Amino acid sequence: MPVPPHVRPVPAPPLPAPPATPAALSAVVTTLRSAGCVFAEDEAQLLVSASRSADELAALVARRVAGHPLEHVLGWAEFCGLRIAVEPGVFVPRRRTEFLVHIAAALTHESADAADASGEAARRTRTGGGGTAVLASPRTVGVDLCCGSGALGAALAALVTGVDLHAADIDPAAVRCARRNLAAAGGQVHEGDLYEALPADLLGRVDILLANAPYVPTHAIELLPPEARDHEPRAALDGGTDGLDIQRRVAEAAPVWLAPGGRLLVETSERQAPYTARAFDANGLNVEVLACEDLDATVVIGTKPSCPQNPA
Repeated sequence: MPVPPHVRPVPAPPLPAPPATPAALSAVVTTLRSAGCVFAEDEAQLLVSASRSADELAALVARRVAGHPLEHVLGWAEFCGLRIAVEPGVFVPRRRTEFLVHIAAALTHESADAADASGEAARRTRTGGGGTAVLASPRTVGVDLCCGSGALGAALAALVTGVDLHAADIDPAAVRCARRNLAAAGGQVHEGDLYEALPADLLGRVDILLANAPYVPTHAIELLPPEARDHEPRAALDGGTDGLDIQRRVAEAAPVWLAPGGRLLVETSERQAPYTARAFDANGLNVEVLACEDLDATVVIGTKPSCPQNPA
């Protein structure tokens, strides 16, 4: 799915200057390649650029060779053109999840355009001898549930102006990291289990709800690459017997938190998408499934009806 034209790209911050010593770079490339790093040249450039001394470079390379995720070693991950801070033990945002954020941004702009058109019609009907009553447009309320580092919320806030942003995670390390990443956007980060962490005044007011909940089946955890299996929190990966336990909980309570017309977006696998969609439908959400072959990404969207549905 191409990025919609009204979603402005966010430029990544410039990287530090290239390494001054070609020999140091070459040595790091050789070490990383011997350790099995597929993108040894690119990783070496990043590690050398992040180092302030030979000793620091040696320490970073040693961690990478030992299997630590590159993002944990560097202290950041690139996501939607942003540099997102990530700490050891915090889930690393995946590139495929950029698809979910771009969809969310496009839907938010679509809703804002519709609201602007509706508001203009209302203003025309209220024009009289006393002038036109102009009402301020409400801010979009966005929630990044199971936020991890807060990457999704930070990217959404960068792509869409005027978002009243909240994020939540059960892991204290993730919450600490997310607060760093969402501070510039004015986002509020809450610690707790799914919706229990959110302020009660958000009930029925959430316009866009992003939930990159874990969806790896328990039995498949051991099949993940060691970087994820050994260095990311299991709670951020393990979705239960069929991988959908957390997604079902998210879908079950979503209608209570969503505003009329509000949307829930969840990333899942192509194989699991029909079952995720079934959970959305069972809880009264109108369902759509979108996929991006280039990113190997699948997103299920659930929209809360704007008007109560008549009983069958």
